Amino acid sequence: MAKLYSQKTNQRQVDLNPKEETIKFLLDYSKALSVINCNKMKFEALLN
Repeated sequence: MAKLYSQKTNQRQVDLNPKEETIKFLLDYSKALSVINCNKMKFEALLN
């Protein structure tokens, strides 16, 4: 097993570019998410 982790592998780098609609979805979701703390408990609510 040690040999597997000590050897360097030649992997080509892939540029990951998300779509604009994916970024918009994540930003809208994060804006709508609300976390409520109540008696040492956390509740997540989506405000749509």
